[in-house]
Amino acid sequence: MPQYAVGIDSGTQGTKALVVEADSGRVLGRGKSPHAMIEGLGPGASEQDPAVWIEAMEAALAAAMKRARIDPAKVVAMGVSGQQHGFVPLDAKGRVIRPAKLWNDTSTIRETGDLIAGLGGKKAVIDRLGISPAVGFTASKILWLKRHEPKRFARLATVLLPHNYLNYWLTGRAHMEYGDASGTGLMDIRKLRWDEGAVAAIDPELAAKLPPLSHPSEPVGFAKRSVAARFGFGRVLVAAGGGDNMMGAIGSGNVAPGVCTLSLGTSGTIYSHFDRPFVDPEGEIAAFCDSTGGWLPLLCTMNVTNTTEIVKSLFGLDNAGLERLARRAGPGAGGLVFLPFVDGERVPVLPSSSAVFFGLDRRTFNAAPIVRAVMEGTVLNLGYGFGRMRDLGLRPAEIRATGGGAKSRLWLQIAADVFGTPVVTLRETEAAAYGAALQSVWNWRLAEGEKIAIGDIAAKWVAKDKLAAEPDPGNAALYADLQARFNELWKRLVPDFEARRKSLGA
Repeated sequence: MPQYAVGIDSGTQGTKALVVEADSGRVLGRGKSPHAMIEGLGPGASEQDPAVWIEAMEAALAAAMKRARIDPAKVVAMGVSGQQHGFVPLDAKGRVIRPAKLWNDTSTIRETGDLIAGLGGKKAVIDRLGISPAVGFTASKILWLKRHEPKRFARLATVLLPHNYLNYWLTGRAHMEYGDASGTGLMDIRKLRWDEGAVAAIDPELAAKLPPLSHPSEPVGFAKRSVAARFGFGRVLVAAGGGDNMMGAIGSGNVAPGVCTLSLGTSGTIYSHFDRPFVDPEGEIAAFCDSTGGWLPLLCTMNVTNTTEIVKSLFGLDNAGLERLARRAGPGAGGLVFLPFVDGERVPVLPSSSAVFFGLDRRTFNAAPIVRAVMEGTVLNLGYGFGRMRDLGLRPAEIRATGGGAKSRLWLQIAADVFGTPVVTLRETEAAAYGAALQSVWNWRLAEGEKIAIGDIAAKWVAKDKLAAEPDPGNAALYADLQARFNELWKRLVPDFEARRKSLGA
């Protein structure tokens, strides 16, 4: 008798849903629905009404079920992936107190600094938690609510993240697993528990408002009858779920050492599975846990396809034209180096930086080298952090690429050459939603008494596509030199940039 699972990915821009066969992982139906942002907020604020996520999840799931053409009563499990770091505050009756502050909300810069200072500084925080809390992490958002909206804070009874809130709506249970919780800035990622000191630094009563932490193999529970009835479901197990990067790791088969996931979207990420805690003493690499029971060190940069969209507009190019022009310039772009810090940068930590072209002359001051340098610059920027991950113990065997940039064969070749590692693409491109479905089947099969590892499921389900790139030995020395120049250049420019910024009163 066929049985099915559902994977949900609730992101910043919208929700996607997949319906898959529970014994093969074959995708039978897809659906998606957009999210609206709250407009007119103050500087740095980024918020959404969680009700929007519920509406979008229902719409995306309904569309996926319609396309799948299956008996909804045969759906046995579902999993939810959600945007990391968001803060969903609930009152004692489980009602949302205010809109959720999202991962890209930077209005809490002061609260972030105060929390770090209160715990003894950056090094002390890393020693304590194993991770350096960034501005986007959840902890500073909770302190912001206490300071700026004390009446609402007084009503706070439960702290959830976006995927936890969707699970709460589905099941009625407040629940957190290690992966997404590790991005709050309140968790000791080595000991897998809330850190009492970090929690108390926000408020002495906050500990009682945090759900207990659970291993990601533990499901949240079963969908409420009222929810199941909307879709004709019967008894559906709701898995632990996780953050979008954690689910993306599962959906790309990144559940064993040596496999890396590379996402080339507006921003760029690289992450890899570790079976032991991974801690960066400088805090540049985020030391997350994953949603399988391991760890997921993650590098995030802010500038990838945002830079190519600008250059496409500048020269009137489509994606194919961009690639043709970049190929004309050849590897190294004639010595032109692009620092892609259009929107500042997260790693390296240069939030107020600007983009730079270095090496413009009569030979390189034309479209082909500029386009090539932009594409290479985004990868060299990731290459800085990737080199740091290697220095801290990463031994990459293969990189699995996702995101819009992964559709470019040239971009994949540049990545393979810069990283010195084979790059492949995946047959299922919605890695987060697919990972949520995969994890839900793992939770369901464990609940049924079957002893199975998630790695076994991933090995059967996650399939590579034909598009791949091997490092070109002929380009190795060129890109090694280019990476060294890139790293030296931004480090040399930082003092000059900071001095200029101060002189302008910025």
